[in-house]
Amino acid sequence: MIDLTKFKAGQSLSCTVAKVPTAHGAQTTLERLMRLDPSARKALRRAQRLRKQREVVYNRGNRDWVSREKPARVVHLAAGETWTMAFNHDIARDLASVGKYLTIKAS
Repeated sequence: MIDLTKFKAGQSLSCTVAKVPTAHGAQTTLERLMRLDPSARKALRRAQRLRKQREVVYNRGNRDWVSREKPARVVHLAAGETWTMAFNHDIARDLASVGKYLTIKAS
């Protein structure tokens, strides 16, 4: 169990995946937390911009239809993966729920 009371809002945390969870909900929670890393956020913004540039709008039954690509998967859940993120109290419950799969250090 992780003691989240020692972290302050805005503090930078370094998180490492110690063990990959088998439950799908815990996996998606970890991936969502990994997407808070500044480099992952930058990659997601870039991928979104490029997807928007490459979308094809065509006419079907006198209405515009859009052929959209699938969203980018920039984070990959594996044991030993490390990311940094800013702590805030909105993500405290998420961190507590997957705390047994993580090692967290203040950086």
